[in-house]
Amino acid sequence: MSHLNAASVISVKPVILPVPGRGDDLQVRVSVPATGSNLPIIVFSHGFGWSMNGYAPLADFWSAHGFVVVQPTHLDSRTLGLPADDPRTPRIWRLRIEDLTRVLDGLDALEASVPGLAGRLDRGRVAVAGHSWGAQTASALLGARVLDADGVPGEDMSDPRVKAGILLALTGLGDDLTPFAAERFPFMKPSFDDMKVPALIVAGDNDQSHLSTRGPDWFTDPYTYSPGSKSLLTLFGAEHSLGGVSGYEVAETTDENPARVALIQQLTSAFLRSALYPEDTSWKAAATALEEDPNPLGKLQSK
Repeated sequence: MSHLNAASVISVKPVILPVPGRGDDLQVRVSVPATGSNLPIIVFSHGFGWSMNGYAPLADFWSAHGFVVVQPTHLDSRTLGLPADDPRTPRIWRLRIEDLTRVLDGLDALEASVPGLAGRLDRGRVAVAGHSWGAQTASALLGARVLDADGVPGEDMSDPRVKAGILLALTGLGDDLTPFAAERFPFMKPSFDDMKVPALIVAGDNDQSHLSTRGPDWFTDPYTYSPGSKSLLTLFGAEHSLGGVSGYEVAETTDENPARVALIQQLTSAFLRSALYPEDTSWKAAATALEEDPNPLGKLQSK
């Protein structure tokens, strides 16, 4: 897979995957490099309220650098306008996870729906990624579980097809929730004990969540408490938007910083290349470059 120069990209939306029992079929956006074969796949889960149209700074960069990027629209999306009392609302966290699995189950249909994509996917090299609620969604496919009221891990929803993950602003352990969050979001009680798949966790050291009684270090829990090969990128001064990953010039970005977004683009791509292609040295090179930067935008830890 060549990744020296950015390629032109073909993007198709909406691709519709029928999902009986979901209430709405699954709408997906697929972005593909115009050239190249044996293309690795990233399935990306958006944050609360977003859709397949969000996160262009990530989707554009990844697809221009050799990845097929698949972005489902989850049921919490503002584009769908589900009323708060919709009977599916308490289950959306689970339906989100099933959306990602459904994408992997539907690769044949996705491949057929994008002109010129047939035969170009490398189905042995699949990653999941997500931001905020989307990072929690993606983490389930990596082996994270949700603890029930008695602290017992719930169903294992991991997926053996997934070989690596990128978890951006993923919330931490549930014993630090505010009363508001504990009451309304019972699914925010993760166990990372079985999250064994290699992953890069990205946290902002100025990300003060109103859902947690802890400070920004809450977002480092997924790194601290998960086993296996993990890396943590802590971004200096970054808030929940991490500089603006959810879109170009987005109103809810409180810490707009194009250089920070560029660093995330580069490091996430390098991490996934090296995680999916063991002989690839991109990650080592990117980590060294950050370490040697006289004015770094963040710091990396790995285990």
